[in-house]
Amino acid sequence: MSARSDRTRSARRTRRVLAAAAGLATAGALVAAVPAGAASGDRHGGHHGHHHGKRTVDVQLLSFNDLHGHLEPPAGSSGNVSEIQPDGTVKTVPAGGVEYLATSLRTARQGNPYSVTAAAGDLVGASPLLSGLFHDEPTIEALNKMDLDVAGVGNHEFDEGAVELARLQNGGCHPVEGCFEEGRRFKGADFPYLAANVTKERTGKPLLKPYTVWKKNGVRIGFIGVTLEGTPDIVSANGIKGLKFHDEVETINKYARKLDRMGVKSIVALIHEGGYPASSSYNYDCDSPGPGDGISGPIAEIAQGITPKVDALVTGHTHQAYVCTIPDPSGKPRTVTSAASFGKLYTETTLTYDRRTRDIVRTAVSSANHVVSRDQAKARDMTRLIDRWSALAAPVAGRPQGFISADIPGRGSTEPEKPLGDLIADAQLEGLAPADKGGAQLALMNPGGIRGDLVYADGSGEGDGVVTYGEAFTVQPFTNMMNVVDLTGAQLITALRQQVSGPNEASPKILQVSEGFTYTLDLTQSGADRVVVDSVRLNGEAIDPSGTYRVAMNEFLAGGGDGFTVFKEHTNKLVGASDLELLNTYLNTNSSAEAPIAPPAADRITVVR
Repeated sequence: MSARSDRTRSARRTRRVLAAAAGLATAGALVAAVPAGAASGDRHGGHHGHHHGKRTVDVQLLSFNDLHGHLEPPAGSSGNVSEIQPDGTVKTVPAGGVEYLATSLRTARQGNPYSVTAAAGDLVGASPLLSGLFHDEPTIEALNKMDLDVAGVGNHEFDEGAVELARLQNGGCHPVEGCFEEGRRFKGADFPYLAANVTKERTGKPLLKPYTVWKKNGVRIGFIGVTLEGTPDIVSANGIKGLKFHDEVETINKYARKLDRMGVKSIVALIHEGGYPASSSYNYDCDSPGPGDGISGPIAEIAQGITPKVDALVTGHTHQAYVCTIPDPSGKPRTVTSAASFGKLYTETTLTYDRRTRDIVRTAVSSANHVVSRDQAKARDMTRLIDRWSALAAPVAGRPQGFISADIPGRGSTEPEKPLGDLIADAQLEGLAPADKGGAQLALMNPGGIRGDLVYADGSGEGDGVVTYGEAFTVQPFTNMMNVVDLTGAQLITALRQQVSGPNEASPKILQVSEGFTYTLDLTQSGADRVVVDSVRLNGEAIDPSGTYRVAMNEFLAGGGDGFTVFKEHTNKLVGASDLELLNTYLNTNSSAEAPIAPPAADRITVVR
């Protein structure tokens, strides 16, 4: 149970400034969403007394990222973490679920009078139905109960736009759907969301608080929160309308200087951008053979540019697990961490605070990721929360949509072509191929839009092989509207090349393709050359660069999302049903208990390694 008193909670809410009411129509609503003092104070263990006699104090920093509204343990492979054993073998461990995450955090805090809990974005958005159906109010409520002190925003915090983000921060009932529980009004987040590098285009002012200072018994630690500068490339246009996203390094350095001038010498950056470790195991040694040698990707470059005034980086976005020490610009080692995703891990970092210098003793910093094991006791308040919201969701969540004969991997697949990606693309093609629905000849699906797996085993009493509405929603939670557009053959080939070049070269985004569309991906090459152009075919016929093709894709891709700028050149657009509606229709039409859908072979893209 939290050591924070009801009086503190009440006072914090009384002081909260309602920067944006739910009905406001502009992004300018979020300015000063949380007052400067609202995130400070003794949230954990305030009864332990003062410790001014010692020069140094160990501050426990607990952190996680990319929860994505996973209140219940993630299903299938999405709910596992890999663990390297002493003999070098790798073991798969089931993990996650807020009932266990809350227990893990509360257990970790015991005996640590100086403890602060922080998160690095994407706590909400792309959520399973239990949270997503209620616009993530259940997740914010759970995070409040877990005593989260501060969070940086991620790209998914912008999925429903700035005004909805303001509502999650400040409370109030949904402007369209109202209050979800009779007699209960959503109170918003007790913790501040930080968005230092997001400003309003009209005024240039920050959208949310750029930083906050955690305080206890004279110890002060500043937190700066940023999302990736490329957020506009991976969020729908409506979600970021009227906003500007700035360089992560420049922004962090700017506010680190400001905190330093305020006398705050201990600083942690919460960065919703990440990297890719050489191993997917959470306990992999990222500093072998040397500091930071085991990680690549955007965070490696970002970390090297952030001022030495910042003492630790808590990162996210890539859903990877790592604890590294990447040298700062002065050459000193600095801790950079990420705790995978979906609440499967949390990171514990010890920051030794020097009362005389008011700074962190860098050489004493230690950090490790810990599994949120499902073998421990469940937090009863989280069980009650899940049960309460599940009862509200049950009439929708439990409706059967179709049947499968085995697991169909999507998010859990590490291959370029995913069986569930093929199924989704086939569903989109089947639904939009009729002339009066758009006349689609092929369908393309962005891999990031596939948020889970379809799991054969019974999850909640529906029976093995049954796919419920809730399970389908978990896979396709955005309910993106589908578009059918004209593209030339040359534009199609350009799109394939954009999968593996430009902003996608370091981390390719391989589009999932419908049946009949085939090509070869040669990973021995680099950049756009990885696509073997003369192998691209539709129903066995070579793509004609000067020909015109009707292509189905969601509105996110049609708007140039994920770096596919060529899609913005489309013509003759027709708007169809949502991606979720098409998936459910496909499952219902093409399967039965006697004839379930088998996992697609995933053999449309020939991969050369």
